[in-house]
Amino acid sequence: MANRAIAQHDRRAKGIDGDQLLNALTTALLAINQQNVIIYANTATEQLFRSSADHMLNKPLTAFLPKDSPVFALIEQVRSQRSIVSEYGLTLETPRIGINFMNIQATPVVEQPGIVALTLQQRSIADKIDRQLTHRGAARSVTAMAAMLAHEVKNPLSGIRGAAQLLEQNANDEDRPLTELIRDEADRICDLVDRMGVFSDTGPLQREAVNIHQVLDRVHKLAKNGFGSHLKFVNEFDPSLPAVLGNRDQLVQVFLNLVKNASESAPKINGQITLSTAYQQGVRFAVPNSDKRVHLPLQISVSDNGSGIPDDLKPYLFDPFVTSKPQGTGLGLALVAKIIGDHGGVIECDSNSKKTTFRIILPMFSTTQDT
Repeated sequence: MANRAIAQHDRRAKGIDGDQLLNALTTALLAINQQNVIIYANTATEQLFRSSADHMLNKPLTAFLPKDSPVFALIEQVRSQRSIVSEYGLTLETPRIGINFMNIQATPVVEQPGIVALTLQQRSIADKIDRQLTHRGAARSVTAMAAMLAHEVKNPLSGIRGAAQLLEQNANDEDRPLTELIRDEADRICDLVDRMGVFSDTGPLQREAVNIHQVLDRVHKLAKNGFGSHLKFVNEFDPSLPAVLGNRDQLVQVFLNLVKNASESAPKINGQITLSTAYQQGVRFAVPNSDKRVHLPLQISVSDNGSGIPDDLKPYLFDPFVTSKPQGTGLGLALVAKIIGDHGGVIECDSNSKKTTFRIILPMFSTTQDT
């Protein structure tokens, strides 16, 4: 206690005030005691509940949330497990604040048994799942387009290419480059249509228990012996991670695409790619338009130390045909998003001028689930 008092005094002497820091947060933070009475609320909590901290303090949480709110079940779970629990996409509804989708994390205060700290963030993971559904819809539109192009474009192109070959036989040296250009461009368009065909739905996804570290090891070897030979790779794996419920070949394709993108973004000198895995205890996502909650505890990240993604591309990163590469088609990340969506997972991206991280969250394999 003496050391803590000295540290607190040092912070104040340096102009650092804990309450000021907590009140600067945009995330609502409140603490409740064993009787679920509010004992702390920061400024963001005041804004969320449209009430002053003075009014909220020493009042039961039920004065601001209905008794059947899922928040109370979350609090009891934290107290019984004595560990941090997160819920994404919880619905909070009160006459004062209306309906809000929230990300909520409940944390036990170890030094003071019974006290629980709650953080509430209004931007819900449901938004990300909605975007996943949008990505899947966009992918299906690409599938339909590919089917149309295969019929309406590839067939005429084969005739154009054949005609160019015939002309090339009698062309002089001056005209031959033009016939070669026609042939090469016809091949390029056909290749693009074929690449779009990978979005095609070929029936139910066959999933099984997959060791994600074996998948990442394979991707690492492919990259290190090919396009990423000039880069430093750092693996930060949780060796106790359970198996993923997934399709091994498709997951290899996903992470190979992400690592290839990372290798192209990383600097040529001192470029680094970090592959990491982690288990997120208690993380569940709310599925839009459903009462079902999906447990996605397995997190896999691919990071590079490149210059980041342009701000104008970030909202459309997983849309088909969106790319910053001069020769890119913009189908790689759209395919990644579709595969992860088919696995029932979520993909998100954080990027700044020094680092870009693609984070994928996937379901865990269980012998009791239907694959």
